[in-house]
Amino acid sequence: MPNIIEITDFQAPELDVYARLTENQLVNRADPDNALFIAESPNVIHRALDAGCVPVSLLLERKHIEGQAKSIIERCGELPIYTAPLPVLTELTGFPLTRGVLCAMRRPKLPEPEAIVRNARRVAVMENVMNPTNLGAIFRSAAALNMDAVLLTPACTDALYRRCVRVSMGTVFQIPWTYLTGTWPEDGMALLRRLGFRTAALALREDTVSIDNPVLNAEEKLAVLLGTEGDGLADSTIAACDYTVKIPMSHGVDSLNVAAASAVAFYQLCKPAPEAPSPTAEA
Repeated sequence: MPNIIEITDFQAPELDVYARLTENQLVNRADPDNALFIAESPNVIHRALDAGCVPVSLLLERKHIEGQAKSIIERCGELPIYTAPLPVLTELTGFPLTRGVLCAMRRPKLPEPEAIVRNARRVAVMENVMNPTNLGAIFRSAAALNMDAVLLTPACTDALYRRCVRVSMGTVFQIPWTYLTGTWPEDGMALLRRLGFRTAALALREDTVSIDNPVLNAEEKLAVLLGTEGDGLADSTIAACDYTVKIPMSHGVDSLNVAAASAVAFYQLCKPAPEAPSPTAEA
């Protein structure tokens, strides 16, 4: 039987995870085994469950018990399910719930970088991307456009930040990802080189190759590097890469938002290498 709990006390400590804990408090670096994140909307929650994430409790609009959340409730066993009408939930959380369902989950242990890229062909590397909306959109593009894994430098925003998870539509649970360890770019680039990757930095430089240059698609293993909003990749990172790549622009536009640029880059650089033309028989 579902453990349905009607909300009558806004100050109940069980609701802190939804209403009062900050994102930093959810991360709980002092006690990683009890770190949490929030998944919002039925589709995102299902994807998190499919990926093996462990639910702790649910917060949902009452009408969804037999509606959009029914299949989620069936998967969550006897976990606490806190419920109330939407205006009460909005007052509790301070924002309108997307489709009226939230799920608190344990943070999964992240894999080692080498484990997720060892057998990959195309890898996205995000350097210091701080905006969770941008990072969520990048994850969605990476999953949709055939990237095999995503690596984040330590200064990137939290990939399990609520907004990032929501914007990604749960694809953050579908594509392998983790944070790089050690110093960046030295240790991270050394890892990529050791595993056979060539590296392509998206940057506005004079010495660039166009993103549609066939030499890029011909690379057996390629890591695509994109930098933080505004400043882009650091000079030291660009200098360490094998290629500096640009997306051709028109109408005087000099660059794209990092999320938009990632979609263009992933689409183009994941295309198979063009086949060489068949030799023509001589007459």
